[in-house]
Amino acid sequence: MELTNLTIQEASELLKTKKISSVELTQAMLKRAHDVDSKVKSYVTITDDVALEQAKQADERIAKNDNVTPLTGIPFAMKDCISTRGIKTTCSSKILENYVPQYNATVTNKLNEAGAVLVGKTNMDEFGMGSSTENSGFFTTRNPWNLDYVPGGSSGGAAAAMSASLATFSIGEDTGGSVRQPASFCNITGIKPTYGRVSRYGLISLVSSFDGIGPMARDVYDCATVLEHIAGHDENDSTTYQSPVPHYTSTINKPIKKMKLGIPKEYFVAGMEAGVQSALQEAIRTYEKLGMEIHEVSLPHTKYGLPVYYLLLFAEASSNLARFDGTRFGLSVSKNAKDVIDIYLQTRREGFGDEVKRRIMLGAYALSAGYYDAYYLKAQKVRTLLRRDFETALASCDVLLAPISPTTAFKIGEKTNDPLDMYLSDIYTVATNPAGVPALALPAGFSKDMPVGMQLIGKHLDEATLFQVGHAYQQVTDWHKKLPNL
Repeated sequence: MELTNLTIQEASELLKTKKISSVELTQAMLKRAHDVDSKVKSYVTITDDVALEQAKQADERIAKNDNVTPLTGIPFAMKDCISTRGIKTTCSSKILENYVPQYNATVTNKLNEAGAVLVGKTNMDEFGMGSSTENSGFFTTRNPWNLDYVPGGSSGGAAAAMSASLATFSIGEDTGGSVRQPASFCNITGIKPTYGRVSRYGLISLVSSFDGIGPMARDVYDCATVLEHIAGHDENDSTTYQSPVPHYTSTINKPIKKMKLGIPKEYFVAGMEAGVQSALQEAIRTYEKLGMEIHEVSLPHTKYGLPVYYLLLFAEASSNLARFDGTRFGLSVSKNAKDVIDIYLQTRREGFGDEVKRRIMLGAYALSAGYYDAYYLKAQKVRTLLRRDFETALASCDVLLAPISPTTAFKIGEKTNDPLDMYLSDIYTVATNPAGVPALALPAGFSKDMPVGMQLIGKHLDEATLFQVGHAYQQVTDWHKKLPNL
């Protein structure tokens, strides 16, 4: 039995029956992380001491049967944009390289309360700006399926850690596909919940109106388990829903026969890699065999999704990153500074990477007095149309099935000199974030020996149906069980 390859469900059962201890499981995970992560480079910080202390506490809870949850004693990884008190939270940026928060994010607190064990903080594109984790201010994370390829982004470190069996689950964050695309590239399962289903308090924001924290795991059941524990209303985040969190795992085995699966015609067009298209068509046939009714639907404003997403992203990111100025926290560069403006300029010049600078400048341009109405305001109006498209399509279907990326993972360095080509790798994922709808990423096959993923898109606050439909697929396929050879 390889402890590092266990699902949450398997590990939790072994812990509760005392066949293994959390300390044993955590030590095995830490050992593998130290042995393997020099190749993968998924972690920015490995929290050995914290993890072992939390594991000891988890074993004590289990021994006393004191508020034991399915996550008690389970090792996990967390994207390094989510605040952890006393542990560096860098956003993979030199401007926050030595930043240690004085408080926990709400998600961090909920996982602590559940008894989960933090193995470490994972690498990402700087401030979440990228689709490959090549924009990290520290180093490039590699895809465990082929170390010459990217793991996706911006939650590439969290996905790679899961794929390489360096955590039993990971916590990522999705602004425009940042959970789903790396999940697809690394052959794991991940969900972007409904906007407002999970508190963003303590998340270092990229785009406040798009960001969503979501779990990444081996399978759908594990993702449902984690979401049950991290979702819910939070008085520190006014955008969270007051509605109670469903017990997702209790309905996950409900039959899907006669349910309606929508196929957006705008997402299945020329330009998709042949192997990706073949895998998705086979997934549709699988659902048809499971008794689902297949319907073609239209999302007519899809072509505007990418420009709307990036216009709004640039604008909100420009505003959110204004706080990193060298005078309050993080890096401060003041060598021979003449005034405070000089401190701002020096700090940002040295602290921010090229992609962050590019997006701040474009965002400032879109928000400027002469262009606000022409760009930002118009993008907000089209955002409403995107949301209505999903509402209309989902009024006649239970879920939609769509690709995640037009290709499998690409080689490291292949797109770094062409930002526009890099942005196009997000074409199938970005529209769901302005619309606020949930989307579940699932392994769906392989093309040229690299993983292919698909996404199921659902109605607002209807993650339960996504889990139900996704779990049914994983009961008759084994793509999610395949592991890379490291």
